[in-house]
Amino acid sequence: MFALATGGFAIGTTEFVTMGLLPEIATGVGVSIPGAGHVISAYALGVVVGAPVLAFLGARLPRRALLVWLMVGFALANAWSAVAGSYETLFVARFASGLPHGAYFGIASLVAASLVSPGRKGRAVATVMLGLSVANVLGVPAATVLGQELGWRAAFWAVAALGVLTLALVLWCVPSTPGDRNASGRRELSAFRMPQVWLTLLAGAIGFGGMFAVYSYIAPVVTDVAGLTQRAVPVFLLSFGLGMIAGTWAAGVMADWSVFRSLLIGGTGLGVAIALFWVAAPYSWAALPVAFLITALGSVLVVNLQLRLMDVAGDAQALGAAMNHASLNLANALGAWLGGLVIAAGWGLRSPALVGVALSVAGVLVLLVSARLHVRNRGAVPTPVSG
Repeated sequence: MFALATGGFAIGTTEFVTMGLLPEIATGVGVSIPGAGHVISAYALGVVVGAPVLAFLGARLPRRALLVWLMVGFALANAWSAVAGSYETLFVARFASGLPHGAYFGIASLVAASLVSPGRKGRAVATVMLGLSVANVLGVPAATVLGQELGWRAAFWAVAALGVLTLALVLWCVPSTPGDRNASGRRELSAFRMPQVWLTLLAGAIGFGGMFAVYSYIAPVVTDVAGLTQRAVPVFLLSFGLGMIAGTWAAGVMADWSVFRSLLIGGTGLGVAIALFWVAAPYSWAALPVAFLITALGSVLVVNLQLRLMDVAGDAQALGAAMNHASLNLANALGAWLGGLVIAAGWGLRSPALVGVALSVAGVLVLLVSARLHVRNRGAVPTPVSG
């Protein structure tokens, strides 16, 4: 579990450190802050592409070997990000860095779930996701400070080293787990014929985008809206990370109560928290506890969306598990892109929070459609973990 979570730590660090170093990256490659925000979207789109493709191609491979090769690609792509000499090269390198993301979390979640009893599946998956959460407490603030002091490229070199460490730990600690010999392209693709799979993916892609609309532009909001110094940015990132840890832990417990109800609580609460952030942002440190709340509720969504997809995908386990992170990183791309649009339109650095509220509300509406469909098909409200 620790080895698997270490991979989540490495992935979480590279995914979120770009947001903390956005002004430095923009200056380094000679683009505006909204332009640099598209680098965040490039990583997210890499996840969207990589998750289904790599899960599809690797469904029959031994799972430990697949995890190792995913980390090899991850380390090389982050090293490429560190040496990128232009905005265009960095954009492509960040896209490549995102390719292993969804497949790694999907396969790691399946391995974790196979090691525990069915009644603890939610907590096992949450443990893997905890690596991503801890990254936002330790990895992202540390890499942000490293990037501020030694240049933004140093942060990506550090992430590449974490990828190599994960590779070694997986080889050492993770038991040899065979692939699914019965897996086939046709069976994996059957997930896309299930309406509940599409609705769950859509709920994640839209609803979770609300968090990224805020998170993507946190650095300029802290300095230009809240009036704090650059040194305050890692503190806000730390608050985001602590919220992720708390939310991931709570999500595991909530999942063993009811996955679907946990999704509704997380989505609704996220919209309320983002609205509070819009109110609190101009008042210096007042936004700090709200940042904690945003990621805590967002993490409840992440874990429970993962479990929901693992269930509704039926026999297409590898693809279903991996597609959660494709959905969430589409949310990353959508939130960052829409946030950049409203800033570029002159609505101010605080305006992405309003976009975030709208996205969160839309995500809850999709979940309600999913619930309605479930009731119509089964005649019961979707409840416990299998719901």
